[in-house]
Amino acid sequence: MSDFAQHLINGIASGTIYALVALGYTMVYGVLKLINFAHGDVMMVGCYMGYAVAQSLGGDDASSFLGVLLVFSVAMAGCGLVGFLVERFGYRPLREKPRLTALITSIGISFTLSYGFQLDMGFLPGAAPRAFPEIIRPHELFVVGDYDIVIWNWQVISFAIAIVMMLGLQFLVYRTRFGRAMRAVSFDPKTAGLMGIATDRVISGTFILGSSLAACAGLLYAIKDTAVQPMMGLYVGLKAFVAAVIGGIGHVPGAVVGGLLLGLIEEFVVGYTASTWRDAVAFGFLIVVLLGRPEGLFGKAVAEKV
Repeated sequence: MSDFAQHLINGIASGTIYALVALGYTMVYGVLKLINFAHGDVMMVGCYMGYAVAQSLGGDDASSFLGVLLVFSVAMAGCGLVGFLVERFGYRPLREKPRLTALITSIGISFTLSYGFQLDMGFLPGAAPRAFPEIIRPHELFVVGDYDIVIWNWQVISFAIAIVMMLGLQFLVYRTRFGRAMRAVSFDPKTAGLMGIATDRVISGTFILGSSLAACAGLLYAIKDTAVQPMMGLYVGLKAFVAAVIGGIGHVPGAVVGGLLLGLIEEFVVGYTASTWRDAVAFGFLIVVLLGRPEGLFGKAVAEKV
């Protein structure tokens, strides 16, 4: 029983990372109907930005409250800028083109970032993994009796951030003027533009917000695994995309539920079978969900004209 409870806690903690990245996929798809495969690599860029700030602060300054706040703020703001640039110069010129064109472009941007960061040119980090500074020093927050069930501080922080972000996005989408503009652009961009909505501004804002969430998730992931490397975005981004599809891409709570389910599945597979089965079972679960509900667990089937 204690093993099951510990795996449950670990799975939820891992799933929150996928959930935060999946929220970015969901937001962009909800507005543009575009799968931004470069999203995971934007997360990687945020990790390196946070790494650079933490290294410059050093030791106790980086792990202080103000230091942690500065690391997260710079990384999220920097990734927001990267997301804006990707949308402005990568996707906006292709907005009237077939969707496949933008999809292929997103894959190209993804590889450009992941392999470009392997160059060792002074301002680029090189391919070698780097240990992420302990800005949040892991320690046991709760220990349950004699059952050897441990809850770490970073696990509670990750879960709390994921829930707060989900609730915040729900409020933004359904209770604010910007959210109404997002839904209008998602429904019909051309008509929304004719009604006075600044379509380009809404789409850019969506990319900025989604990229900032990716940076936050990337820092939590780096804190957990204590290492950053240029290819980390490909792996985490792909798993987060799977989580978004499982939950119903375009559905904010569905992205969180999909991330948590994926984290739990991976943890139980590793805990009770073998780690080599983790990816196979995760993608197998995706296939099962799509066979039963092609729109995802929380998505809605949409009829298309032919």
